[in-house]
Parts: sequence; structure tokens; C-alpha cells
Amino acid sequence: MKHYLKSITLVILILPLFMLLSCETEKDVDVNSEIREAEESEHIAIESIDTTSDKIKIGFSMDTLEEERWLKDRDMFKEAVEALGAEVEILAANGNDAIQILHAETLIDQGVDVLVVVPYNAESTAAIVDKARLSDIKVISYDRLVKNADVDLYISFDNEQVGEMQARAITELVPKGKYVYIGGADTDNNAHLFKKGVFNILQPFIDQGDITVVYDQWTKDWTPLNAFKNMEEALIANNYEIDAVIAANDATAGGVIEALDALGLAGEIPVAGQDAELAAVQRIVDGTQTMTVYKPIKTLTDTAAALAVELAKGELVIGDRTINNGKYEVPSILLEPIAITKKNIDTIIADGFHSKEDIYRQKGN
Repeated sequence: MKHYLKSITLVILILPLFMLLSCETEKDVDVNSEIREAEESEHIAIESIDTTSDKIKIGFSMDTLEEERWLKDRDMFKEAVEALGAEVEILAANGNDAIQILHAETLIDQGVDVLVVVPYNAESTAAIVDKARLSDIKVISYDRLVKNADVDLYISFDNEQVGEMQARAITELVPKGKYVYIGGADTDNNAHLFKKGVFNILQPFIDQGDITVVYDQWTKDWTPLNAFKNMEEALIANNYEIDAVIAANDATAGGVIEALDALGLAGEIPVAGQDAELAAVQRIVDGTQTMTVYKPIKTLTDTAAALAVELAKGELVIGDRTINNGKYEVPSILLEPIAITKKNIDTIIADGFHSKEDIYRQKGN
């Protein structure tokens, strides 16, 4: 049963929680240690939503706000939920699995009607779904699929198609040669989908002997720094002879291009990314990044907000397909991505995703 708390400002102290949970399994102790370590440097201040209101309350548990893309998701989702007359509480774990689980527990205790989750770890986030189920709270897996859990709905883009768009764009430019694949975080289900899509396109070229993937590595936590290190390693291992690079997103593409730039190779080797981050689109204009994939986030946030409210009202929500998450076939809605090169940057501008002035750095070109 949901707990309805009075509207007050709470400061969540992790140490007492750690003491209560310390008798659990060794795995649980490790998780709680992460929470305690995080709290040693910074308390997590959480303001309670007004649980005395009759409004629908949506909880949004996010992996991170450290990338430009996720800031847009946060702001647009909040705007979309409030436009529907509902309330939303948004908490971001900044890439900490234990903190995200704690956040989800907090939202559940606050009595949200629906919990929307962007999982940091596709596997361990199943614990969040299980806890929500015990409180009769519906769960939407947002952008990334939670594995092995009874998720009510999965809303994202066709991420396998994203990888196919990346590989198709690069193979059109470089049909033969040595390829490097810089993947995303191994803990993120989307990273595996992107990679699957990329190799759907690359495999026939590989089988023909036209393309050789000389380096293929995941990038811990999706960080540009780790992507930079991966690219340096790839270059050294191949005597700096690389013909093309496909990176799992624009942040990792940025790290790749920084490594190439250090050797004077930026713009010489085609690089693909995805997310249509401003810096990436600027690099496309400059000629150092070949393409990105634009995923209209407003469509995603508006759809997720509308369906969250419908679920909160007890309405039946049916996806346009199902996707197996390791436990069952999850009702899913997958939106269409758009490949972006220098030729069609106006698509992003027309959508208001980035302004012409920002893309061209106030040059107005």
C-alpha cells in the first residue's frame, strides 16, 4: 500500500539506511557501501512532492544528468507532465547504481502513481521494478530497457536502427578498410542494441573481406575520457592506420575525435556518433564528425508523459510491439530516429532542437 506523507522538505541521510541493511547479503553490503561513500562527500537533498494533493504524481528516476541529452529529457518531460495537470518528482543518480535504487525507494515511499525509470544498470534496476510492484505502482522503462523485470511499458527509439544508420552512413564513405568500434557502457542495454545494429550492416562487408574490425571495446560509463583512452589504444595497436570509426554516442565520438586531433587526424577519418548533441552537430559543420543520429526527444517525452498519466488513471496502454527483456515480452513503443549529416542539419533547426546561431556559433551561416 502506498504511503502518503505530509509535504515537507526531507534530507535523506544514508548512514542509518546502511546500518539497517548491513545484515543482508554480501552483495547488498557492497551496494550500501557505495551509498555510504557517496554520502561522505555530499548529502542527497530530496524535496517531497505534495502527497496531500489529488493530482496524479509521476516519479522520474534518471541515471544521469551529466550529458546534454539528458538535461533535455528532464526539462521536456517535466513540462509535458505538468501540461497534463500532473505532478512530477525527478531524481538523478549521476551514474551510481546504489543511489538510483535509493532514489526509487524514496519515490515509491512518497506515493507516486507511476514510476518512470532510465536505468543506469539494466540488470540490477530490476530491483526497483520489484519494489514498485509491491506497492502496486506501474513502471515505465524510459529510453533504456530494464532487464528481467515485470515492466509495464517500454518507450524508446528503435536503437538497433540507430546503429544501422551509423554503419550505413560510414560504409557508404568507406566500403573497405580497418574499422574501430567504440561501444557504450556494457551495463546499458541500449549500448548492446546500438552495437547489434552496427554489425547488422558491417557483417556482410566483414564476410566479404572488405572490412576488418581491428578494435572493438565498450566505454565505461559512456565518458569521453574513457572513449579517448580506447581510441588511443586502438591507434597504437594498429600503427595509427585506421580508416573509419563508429562511436556509440556523441559523447564517445567526442573522445574519439579528441584522440584523432592530437595526431592531426581529426577530419581525416570518418567518425559516426548519435544523440545530435550540440557539440557533435558543430563538429559535423566543422568536418571532424561525419554524422549523428537525431532522436526527437520532445516526441519521446510527450509520449512517455501521456502514457504515464494514462497508466496512473488505470487505463489500458498497449504498445505497437513487444520486446523480450529476459523475463517476458514487454509492451513497447519504439519511435523513429533520423540520420543527420551536414546536408540535413536544418532538420534539427526546424524542430527547435538546436538553434542555427548555436550550431554555427553565432556566425549565421
